[in-house]
Amino acid sequence: MNDNRPKNLDITTFKYPLPAITSLLHRLSGAFIFAGVALMLYLLELSLQSESGFALVLELMDNLIVKFAAWAVLSGLLYHLIAGIKHLLMDLGYGETLKGGFIGACITLALSAMAIITAGVWIW
Repeated sequence: MNDNRPKNLDITTFKYPLPAITSLLHRLSGAFIFAGVALMLYLLELSLQSESGFALVLELMDNLIVKFAAWAVLSGLLYHLIAGIKHLLMDLGYGETLKGGFIGACITLALSAMAIITAGVWIW
């Protein structure tokens, strides 16, 4: 087969549908959580070692970078949870049409935004 069509290899020009973007973000948030849990487990271990370790974790949480890292991991967890529920509902047969997938993606993004903003208010 001789295919002389021009090929577009510029990924930035592709137009992905919203459900595809939310699905990709779900996978990326899972990978991010996997990496971020190491930080959270370290802080948990440090806080449970002794009273001085707990005081150190409290002092670390006053640092803006540590607060941001904790918020980022919590945000990834919240998005992953909400998108995972959407995927489970789709496995049960809800929202499998094009319109249903788009509505589910919009609801996922809206609920995630509310949860992430709430987490930011809680941390700061």
